[in-house]
Amino acid sequence: MKNYTVNRIEENILQINGLGDNPLWQQATILTDFSSPWDHEQVEKIEFRALWDLENIYFLYTVYDTNIHIDRKDDSVHSIAESDRVEIFFRTDAALNPYYCLEIDPTPRIMDFIAYPDKKFDYAWNWPANDISVKSHTKDDYFVVEITISIQSLKYFHLIQNNIIEAGLFRAKYKKQQNNMFEPTWISWVDPDTETPNFHISSSFGTLTLV
Repeated sequence: MKNYTVNRIEENILQINGLGDNPLWQQATILTDFSSPWDHEQVEKIEFRALWDLENIYFLYTVYDTNIHIDRKDDSVHSIAESDRVEIFFRTDAALNPYYCLEIDPTPRIMDFIAYPDKKFDYAWNWPANDISVKSHTKDDYFVVEITISIQSLKYFHLIQNNIIEAGLFRAKYKKQQNNMFEPTWISWVDPDTETPNFHISSSFGTLTLV
């Protein structure tokens, strides 16, 4: 499995603002190893960083994109699902029964849900509001999404085992087609080795190791 090392910082000193400009982010390893195994076009650069302290884990996506697509019909799950976004999935083990999904667009709207094998999704479920914070910012050629999640909530859902978190890191990029419809390009850190795009499968996960 692919692994990303999450460096530890002093407790309660990283405050996210959606800009991704806190100097503490310089202590994080930069992950750019993203691809779309089902698309021949080269993926625009994506930078992922993570840090942690005894209270929280922090995630930063910087997504380079000069043509961001956001469906603004409403704030429904369907609208978010038709928009450019970044995603983090967490699982207890390879059985994916259950696993937890966070999908966040550049505005930032959150589509959070609990999922079960065979793409059974419960959109009525939400990550506890007091245990997650998301902020974002959009510039001409990129957007930033910062996420804070409490360590307590990860432990409550049994998502940390011996300082290892099993996670999938993804991105959905919507592109306008000749028929004026928007179709997604699916981008992943881990190639799940599937014939068609599928993040909801055990082989799409890697590990985040807290050190």
